[in-house]
Amino acid sequence: MKAPKGTLIPIGGNEDKGIEVSEQYSLEFISEGILYHVVKESGGPDGLFVVIPTASSIPKEVGDNYLSAFHKLGCDNVVILDIRHKEEADLPENLKLVQEANCVMFSGGDQSKITDRVEGTLMHDLLANRYLNDSNFVIAGTSAGAMAMSKKMIAGGSSAESFIKGAVRMYHGLGFLPNVMFDTHFIMRGRFGRVSEAVAINPELLGIGLAEDTGMIIKNGNEMKVIGSGMVIIFDGHHITHNNHELLEESTPLTLTDLRVHVLSNSDKFYLKERRVEVLGIHEPFV
Repeated sequence: MKAPKGTLIPIGGNEDKGIEVSEQYSLEFISEGILYHVVKESGGPDGLFVVIPTASSIPKEVGDNYLSAFHKLGCDNVVILDIRHKEEADLPENLKLVQEANCVMFSGGDQSKITDRVEGTLMHDLLANRYLNDSNFVIAGTSAGAMAMSKKMIAGGSSAESFIKGAVRMYHGLGFLPNVMFDTHFIMRGRFGRVSEAVAINPELLGIGLAEDTGMIIKNGNEMKVIGSGMVIIFDGHHITHNNHELLEESTPLTLTDLRVHVLSNSDKFYLKERRVEVLGIHEPFV
């Protein structure tokens, strides 16, 4: 399979948008924040940034927040493209925006809304084609927007009832990264159990939990570098020796043995094809 030339940037949610009162936070946002990396990977602030708040129930407020955040980073060519109905994803004027964009960014909300309104459309085909063939193209997504990037997508489930069968609900995503499943707000909302079950259901796939204000820059569909202030937890089920998920009734506790877990932070890397970790040296600076 041909390696994609574009870049994916999944984000765990609540990324710093530079709107805090404290000057310290604003300066950190400008120099180290996740959206800074989004802009940099997209070729700089002169590019066209298209924000799609389709997943959100408050698209106007979400769009205004991103307009303000990107403006702080010197980006004046930012368009909010809110798709409420599937046929809108096939409109020529909307396809033109996606074709010309340096970056398309999906907001948080309900990830199922993204797939229901975008999957199988001309816009979906265009996004996939540009991601595969255009080295100057970035698809970013925060929270729901990150979760929708995978082929098999975590659609929801209980965090309170973790480590039992039925704690996770699966759905189909947009398929940009077919060999992983993302979960977001991972630390804050205690989603260890539902990612574990997602891997128990799909042991051939990696489960990736993204903490808030934390993301990954993914190149060539393989090299993944952690950015942001928190952690990325990677669940590798390739070496599982006991998995009783298929045998259990609903609401029964799971047994998984030899599930491999990696905890990564800023500038650490993971290589999907080799399932290999490359950690930042203790005395090395963040990049």
